[in-house]
Amino acid sequence: MVNGGNKYYKTVNINTTSPNESETSILIIYTGGTIGMDADIKSKSLVPFDFEKIIDKVPELKRFDFQLTVISLEPLIDSSNIKASHWATLASLVEEFYDEFDSFVILHGTDTMAYSASALSYMLDNLQKPVIFTGAQLPIGMPRTDARENLIASLEMAAARDENGEMLIKEVCICFNNVLLRGNRSKKVQSVNFTAFKSYNYPALAEAGIHIEYNEVLLWKNQSQELMQAFTEMDENVVIIKLFPGMTHHYLEAILSIPGLKGVVLETYGSGNTPTDDWLIDSLKRAIDRGIVIVNISQCTGGYVLQGRYETSVHLEEIGVIGGGDMTTEAAITKLMYLFGRYKDRNKVKILMKKSLRGEISHDHIQ
Repeated sequence: MVNGGNKYYKTVNINTTSPNESETSILIIYTGGTIGMDADIKSKSLVPFDFEKIIDKVPELKRFDFQLTVISLEPLIDSSNIKASHWATLASLVEEFYDEFDSFVILHGTDTMAYSASALSYMLDNLQKPVIFTGAQLPIGMPRTDARENLIASLEMAAARDENGEMLIKEVCICFNNVLLRGNRSKKVQSVNFTAFKSYNYPALAEAGIHIEYNEVLLWKNQSQELMQAFTEMDENVVIIKLFPGMTHHYLEAILSIPGLKGVVLETYGSGNTPTDDWLIDSLKRAIDRGIVIVNISQCTGGYVLQGRYETSVHLEEIGVIGGGDMTTEAAITKLMYLFGRYKDRNKVKILMKKSLRGEISHDHIQ
């Protein structure tokens, strides 16, 4: 189990020099990653960018009337090193400054952004404000960088209000390449193009062209009147098992025999199918009988799991594997971490894995 601890961070207040009185205050949390890197002239290497000079790099910010404050985590984190403890830190920061700011923009490396956005979507209970992740494929100091465009779009979307003057977005999202996606529906799909993220099973929440067009009917609507609360305990005793032709009994048993293991995301073929070998079904059943929660997620980037549709998934349904519907692997594994961190009752975890907590699974795909 991990909890968020105290972290050192540097705070920078940014004056956008707009003549208008600001209506929206936005906290930018820089965790690390490509978006905040700049070229050092002397060493000719990439070094962390000084956000006190953000107006020089992104002069377009002068046209906005946002109140911007930047918190830079120290030390900065390469997104490949992200752990549950870092998610706890981010959730705690949002909770700490929740009443002081209208919106939050988190600058994050792209490699694990979908995991982090999924995790925070669960950890920030009763969220009523935007928490938007963004990053870049090229550093902010490079001529052809996508960092400026991603940052500007994220800030504009984070500042959007509805007809009643309330924040329009009330969930955790990823904004990238002028598209706003639900965080727990997103996957990184490109490492060399600017179209780094896709949401195959849920439409985009907004698209920025000449104007920003919001699909308001798709936005998450939290009906709770409870105060926002960050739940920072995440249980890391979970694994992802991806099926592949030729996988052996010893391989599967070795993973399922990990001491303290509580949950498994089983990546299966197509709509949730597995080989029908007796040893595979027997191994999964024994694990379930020991109390391990197993969730069936498709290896396909689009589509969903429908256990029992074919003979090759009937046995999974019979032994108690949970059909994961159209959840992404990122959403499923972080959901297991969150639920096991928050609840001791494994039956409750099983029940909640089948429910949509933050829009991570479509109601018509819940089994």
